[in-house]
Amino acid sequence: QRILRLAEMCRRLETEEEKVLPFYPTSLAEGELQDARRVLEETPVEPLAQAMQDYVGLERFWQRFNKAKLEQKVLEQIQAALAKKNQHLRELLQQYLAGVAVSQKVLKDLDPL
Repeated sequence: QRILRLAEMCRRLETEEEKVLPFYPTSLAEGELQDARRVLEETPVEPLAQAMQDYVGLERFWQRFNKAKLEQKVLEQIQAALAKKNQHLRELLQQYLAGVAVSQKVLKDLDPL
């Protein structure tokens, strides 16, 4: 119940895009999608499957949770790539500044005035 209340609270904070297209499109073929719907509509006979019927309301929660985790991983990869690029740019800047300092020193040594 607590998770469902939290999901309702989070719904208010979703962007318009998330409300309209909350999940990625399915990668299942039409036949596979129909098979999945048929299996979901059957009444389960196994105890575990019957217990899972109690948690069907959490399916949307887990979809959102997994989507958030995927986005988090993508952002971590982007952050790592940007940190690597930033380090490279810092090294280039240090090389440039070292070259400018050497050039000024050489000019002072060459200039008798």
